[in-house]
Amino acid sequence: MSDREQKRVQFESAKKKSFVPLAAIGLVLVLGIALIGWKFAGPDFGKYPLVLTADGQVSIPVSRFEDGKAHFFSFKHGEVSIDFFAVKSPDGVLRAAFDACDVCYRDKKGYRQEGNEMVCVNCGQRFSIDRINEVKGGCNPAPLTRQVAYGNIVINEQDLRLGARYFEGI
Repeated sequence: MSDREQKRVQFESAKKKSFVPLAAIGLVLVLGIALIGWKFAGPDFGKYPLVLTADGQVSIPVSRFEDGKAHFFSFKHGEVSIDFFAVKSPDGVLRAAFDACDVCYRDKKGYRQEGNEMVCVNCGQRFSIDRINEVKGGCNPAPLTRQVAYGNIVINEQDLRLGARYFEGI
């Protein structure tokens, strides 16, 4: 091998060796930043969009629910994040419920939507969206009082606070 080829091989191997420590340092930095963010924000940070109150009420534009999909939100009461959802049912009624029920709330898994039904993530029970706010108890989504006014679904802060029991640490 000529001197020139030896220098080229030596130079290329030096470049490869210097990349490994840089990659390791980068990985440690990314993991450290993620850990710090998780520590300060908490594991549920950003689970659902946070809603704020104005004059003791949460107002969300009705137009947001035209797609017929359940939209999930979180309301912060002290240290407790109270999760709820609202959905426009096939019969055209805007409905709202806590993302919890009287039976499975301790597992804190909530609901997911499948077509025109809300499904308890913990036990798999299915509930017609048309029945939300009409049927309560058991594993039905815990109803949340709401009204529609001036193009918004309006929920009183007091009604949201009543749901804190479903989300407090156990």
